[in-house]
Amino acid sequence: MADSVTYVYAIARGPRDDIAAELEGIAGSPVRLVRSGELAALVSTVDAEEFGEQGLRRNLEDIHWLETTVRGHNHVVNAAAAAAPVAPLGLATVYFNDDRVRAVLEERAAVFGEVLDEITGRTEWGVKAYTDPESAQPEREGGGDTERPGAAYLRKLRERRESKESSRQEAVDQAEQVHATLSELARASRVHPPQNRELAGYRGQMVLNGAYLVDDSATDEFTSLVRELADTHPALRVELTGPWPPYSFAVLRDGT
Repeated sequence: MADSVTYVYAIARGPRDDIAAELEGIAGSPVRLVRSGELAALVSTVDAEEFGEQGLRRNLEDIHWLETTVRGHNHVVNAAAAAAPVAPLGLATVYFNDDRVRAVLEERAAVFGEVLDEITGRTEWGVKAYTDPESAQPEREGGGDTERPGAAYLRKLRERRESKESSRQEAVDQAEQVHATLSELARASRVHPPQNRELAGYRGQMVLNGAYLVDDSATDEFTSLVRELADTHPALRVELTGPWPPYSFAVLRDGT
């Protein structure tokens, strides 16, 4: 087995030769271009044992390794995206050597070209919406002096539960409205599952984790619309993130 393999970060079309200059990737490895026609892959050399099938199975369960690898992967993609449209590949996409990468670029040139056509001149924006069901409507007054203490306690529990559910459903409905409105302006949109609360460090409940592919010419209109929707949907706490490389719309995987 070879000591090293070629790690592929992203595909670009017609990038300048200096797009990878002084750019460091996974584990500080230098980034270079592998070209085939007008396409080029941003790659670096990584350890075959670490990124082989067995090594990946083990390493993907190591949170520290995963965070470090994701950070290195995203660093290369973000830096390259600032200079040219790029289609990111999934994390830990590796090939035996540069020649195999070059062959894949040639074999799948049409697919890569279609993806790059879709994202050129466009950027991804993220919109997240949260609600805090615990801050539901205030409890109603008691049922009167004749209500027994036990019954009053059960009534309050029921009302608190109903109020919490009502607030959550209102937030979900408003989040759907926000997504539908933003999707009309975006070229494409995706709804991702809610992020893990502990890992992402947010409070309340995430009711929207949306990604939107927006024409660069419509950036101001889109960001203004997000602020307007945040003001007109009081049941939500709305957060705008980006601009990002189009991870949600251009991530290529082996066989794509």
